[in-house]
Amino acid sequence: MTLVATRPVTDDQTPYPRRWAALGVLCLSLLIVVMANTALIVAAPDMTRDLALTSSQLQWVIDGYTVPYAALMLLCGVIGDRYGRRAALLTGLLVFAGGAVFGSLADTTGAVIAARIVMGVGAAIIMPATLSLLVATFPRAERSRAIAAWAATAGLAIALGPLLAGWILESSSWNATFLINVPIAVVAAVAALILVPPSKAARAGRIDWIGGLLSVVAIGALVYAIINGFHFGWTAGPVAAGVGAAAGLAAFVAWELRHPHPLLDVRRLGDRAIGGATLAVLLLFLAAFGAIYFLAQQFQFVLGYGPLETGVRLLPLAAAVSVGALASGRAAPRLGTRWVIAGGMAIAAAGVLLLVRADAGSGYLDFAVPLVLLGLGIGLAEPPATDAIMDRFPDDDLGAAGGLNDTAIELGGSLGIAILGSVLAAGYKDAIAGFIDSAPLPTLTGDLAAQADYAMEVSRESVGGATLVAEELAANPIAASFAQPLRDAAGVAFADAIGGASLVGGLALAVGALIVAVILPGRARR
Repeated sequence: MTLVATRPVTDDQTPYPRRWAALGVLCLSLLIVVMANTALIVAAPDMTRDLALTSSQLQWVIDGYTVPYAALMLLCGVIGDRYGRRAALLTGLLVFAGGAVFGSLADTTGAVIAARIVMGVGAAIIMPATLSLLVATFPRAERSRAIAAWAATAGLAIALGPLLAGWILESSSWNATFLINVPIAVVAAVAALILVPPSKAARAGRIDWIGGLLSVVAIGALVYAIINGFHFGWTAGPVAAGVGAAAGLAAFVAWELRHPHPLLDVRRLGDRAIGGATLAVLLLFLAAFGAIYFLAQQFQFVLGYGPLETGVRLLPLAAAVSVGALASGRAAPRLGTRWVIAGGMAIAAAGVLLLVRADAGSGYLDFAVPLVLLGLGIGLAEPPATDAIMDRFPDDDLGAAGGLNDTAIELGGSLGIAILGSVLAAGYKDAIAGFIDSAPLPTLTGDLAAQADYAMEVSRESVGGATLVAEELAANPIAASFAQPLRDAAGVAFADAIGGASLVGGLALAVGALIVAVILPGRARR
């Protein structure tokens, strides 16, 4: 018999008997959403070569998924509350799988970006539905363990995406990496129909469509401005998007404060538990995605690992997240949510700050320990933070709560890649400038001189560009002797850049841990 739940179950009701199997389906759905983001880390170099992507086009491939994913989550979560959370999950899986199939067939830059946009829309429907269904299915006494498993899945997906993509790239083109998600989405959809109980808000009012539109404009413009402004400079486009985001946010808050049935009751953000936990989630994923962004480049371009080898070497992060999530379920009831969240953030900050010690001679073990500490801190802090957010919202607003939590995750990840990536790029350019300016290239004229100048500019822009140029130089008898010095200089410059970016990310997380410890309320008796 299937349980039709309109409200979350409580401890005085009979829990849904197949709730742990249902949790497996929700975690499987979450898995593909996160993997779609991280798999691109190892697929991007092949994609760039095959499609001759410029840095701007590659950024749009990334943004095509990130912007709709972040912008639509809050609205999609509320729609799921009103019309059915399981139906929302199934719709999201269908849209996501369709986008993935389209991406696997794409052979132009525009088609790849379009496929990523469709997948981002599907992800925005899926992710808040997984959290709201989890809370609606589990009684309060078991919810923290269920959320810990949900968070551990997110950590697993961070490393599993590059691992599976790397395995596929060993024998197939980058198009095939899109297909990782399709069989998982199909299995999750079929299993959801069998195992996940349908659920929706008991007192479903009208959806605040105007608030939803304002939230989409504000969050979408903010994410776009952050990513493109930090990567390509604050030109007219990012500045206009930033102004639009500020105006949209102000209009959203003003509208929600006066609406009788708001999309998100913004007054709840003044709740110390919700505000502190949301800040914690945002900062944790800022550090996580920022660190993965530059470590994946270090492994591939400096240490010379292939895509599969890179994915394998990110596994300690996933394992540590899982261990931390299991430990948080035991620690939070004993120590209190405040100290487990702040302590986890401090451990993660220590891991990121250890990367400051990176230099040209650093090997994999020098990066493995920071990865473990970062993963352990995320695993400890994120489950109780998510639990705190979900626990403070009314039963009928679980979609909004899930949307808020997931928006913080995606916004944090975007900030991490944008801000830390910007610091990384600036540090690399400064560090390699001296070598490029005094490079002992042979005297060339005409087209060869123009090609050499272009190659030097590419090398100046990124360590990936320098690696590709070095590969081409090594195959040219005239310039082969310059290939290894370029690789060495790029490795030294990138190590310096990692140190600067890690310092910024680690300090942000450490200061954030102190702020969160002050904001979060103390332990209270239930």
